[in-house]
Order: sequence, then structure tokens, then C-alpha cells
Amino acid sequence: MQLTEVFKQAIDSIRASKLRSGLTLLAISVGVFAIISANTAVLVLDTYFRDTLSLMGGDVITVSKTPAINVGQTDWSTFRNRQDITISQMERLQEMMPQSAEMNPSRSYRTTNVVFSDRETDPNINIRGANEFYLANNAYSISEGRNFTPEDMEYLRNVTVLGSEVAEILFPVEEPIGKTVRIEGRPYTVIGVTEERGTVFGSSLDRFALIPYTVAANKYGRNQNISIQLRAGSIEEVQATIDRVTGLLRLIRQVDPANPDDFEIATNQSISGALSQFTGFLYIIGFVIGGIVLLGAGIGVMNIMLVSVTERTREIGVRKAVGARKREITTQFLLESIALCQIGGLIGIIAGVALGNGAALYFGSSMVFPWGSAIGGVIGMTLIGVVFGVYPAMKAAKLDPIESLRYE
Repeated sequence: MQLTEVFKQAIDSIRASKLRSGLTLLAISVGVFAIISANTAVLVLDTYFRDTLSLMGGDVITVSKTPAINVGQTDWSTFRNRQDITISQMERLQEMMPQSAEMNPSRSYRTTNVVFSDRETDPNINIRGANEFYLANNAYSISEGRNFTPEDMEYLRNVTVLGSEVAEILFPVEEPIGKTVRIEGRPYTVIGVTEERGTVFGSSLDRFALIPYTVAANKYGRNQNISIQLRAGSIEEVQATIDRVTGLLRLIRQVDPANPDDFEIATNQSISGALSQFTGFLYIIGFVIGGIVLLGAGIGVMNIMLVSVTERTREIGVRKAVGARKREITTQFLLESIALCQIGGLIGIIAGVALGNGAALYFGSSMVFPWGSAIGGVIGMTLIGVVFGVYPAMKAAKLDPIESLRYE
């Protein structure tokens, strides 16, 4: 029997009982949709994060009190009890390894508003302490004006570099460079504006004001916890730099030789690895939920095929009377079961990819197609068609031809 004829008979069976078949197809489609949409969305996020991390360069190293990503391996109370990483510790580290010149602190000290003349922002602007290396180490570039200089740090100058969103709000029609804005009542001269970066998870990357970290430390306190960012110089030097930083920080923080590190060192690659663990966990959740739904859908497929066998008992008798063998009857109904599953699976794949790529439109990332999941869906639907269609097919093949011809 030709495959096109099998699909035609499957569609005829669906049309013969629209409500029952529609509910079965819906169950199959929802199961495949749950898996494909989840996998597509996770793939979009994974692609977006990897693209974002790649902008920062593979040789950027981040030292922090707590891990960048912790997928449930360690109790967070372990990290809270660690001593803070302070400005003084960063400066000592910088003195002890001058070959790594591109080192900067990273901390948001306040979330407040920024005021210029009669205009002001909403109170959601991050005030961050920075130096001349902060922008490059965080993949920002200057669109107008200048970056910080070592003299700005040394002489505690009240200057600021604004994120593009802040500059657009405060200076919609005028040049921001050289103007004086007020942050928590204190005047700062605008020396630069960064290029627009966009959003991540709906949160703007351009809603900040940078001030010299020495000014921030003098205003908010030198002993507050910070992160430290530095460049190794090249990918080949990353591990050697990590080893050097680890040894020096243990010395600076007076960590007992018998105790483990009381800080975390991460690179873009290690963050990417932790992210892969997290996305892998999301993949598993999607497969489990979709699998449960597909189990129910498979039972529905068996039900509709059993009904189809009953409704076509006389047809089966005619086929056997003209010489059809058990194997041919079994193959016919088994292929119809597979065809029914594939129709529902195709609908689920199309809908899942469409919804999953909605995340790409939201984040401004590139569209993706989960080829592995889609191929797996096709194979999975074939297996479900076989597993849940084999009993109805065998039942049809075992029908007595004489009794079947008498069936009304």
C-alpha cells in the first residue's frame, strides 16, 4: 500500500469522527508543542547569552564573593559568611600584579534619579563606581566625549559617564558633554556618553551613571563588597592569570592554607559552562512535561485506532476475502497510527518553534530552529504511533474474515 494512500485513509478516519480525532490531535500537538517551544526558547536564551559574553572577550576574568551562577550545588549561606571583597583589597592586588593593568572594580552603589536643570530621570538609575578600564571590560564604548583617566581617580574628580538612555532623557536636544548633573544632590560634570547596548530580559543595559570609584568609595564607604574585573591579555594567559590572582588574593585575604578559597573566579567560558548546566536542566523539565502529555496522547491514539478497527470491520473482512494477509492488515493500521501521530506532531513543531522564537523577538536575538528537537519529535511521534498502534493493528489482523463480512 502506498504511503500517500495510508495518509489519505488516516485523514479520512480523522474526518469520520471530527471531535474524537480533534481531541486526540490536540493532545499530541500540545505534548510536542510543550517540548519544542521550551527547547526553542532555551536555545534562544543560550544563543543570546553566548553572543553577549563573546562581546566581552574571552580573556576577561571576574573575581567575586559569590558565584555568577549557582545551579543548586551549594547552600548560599556558605557564600554569605565569606568576608567581603573591598576596594583596598583590589588596590593591593593591582599593586602586586602591575602587569595586569586593565583591572577595575564593579559595584552598583545606589539606584536613584539623576537631575539636570528642570529634567530628571525616574529613580531607577544605577550609580556605579568605575575606572578607565570598566567600559572595555564590560563591552561598552564611548559614543561621545571621553572615558575616565587615572587622574580622575587620583584627584577624586566629580565627573560622570552616562549610559545612553540617561543621556537621552536628560539631554533630548542639547549636547550633554560639559553639562553638570546632580546625583543625590551632588554635582557631577558629564565627560562621556556610552553607545546604546539594548536590553536583557527586559532590563536596560543603558540605564546607569558611572562615577570614579574613588569618589564612590569616599561617598559610600571603602569597605563595601565589590567584584573585580581584569584582563589576562590573551586567551592563552587566562589560566596562568587565574592561578596568579588566586594565590595573591589568598595572601591578601589571609586565607588559611588548609581552607578553600573564600572567593570565586569566573571567566566567560566558565559562566558559559554553568549556563549550559542550567539550560540543560530546563531542557529536562521541558521533556518531562511534554512526555507526560504525550503519554496521555498515546492512549488517545490507541483509543481512536480501536474505534477505527470496529468501524471498519466489514472493510477488513472484504480485504481478507480478496487475499489480504495478516501482515498487510497490520501494516495498514500501524501506518495509519503513525500518520495520525505525525500530523499532530507537525502541528506541535510548527507552533512550538513559532512561540519559542517569540523570545528572540523580545530580546532582539537571532531566530533559531531546534533541529535536534524537531528530528527527535518526528522520531518520537513514530515510536508513539508504533507503541500505541500495534495493539489495534494486531486486533484488526486477527479478525475472522467470515465474521467480519457479516458485521453490521
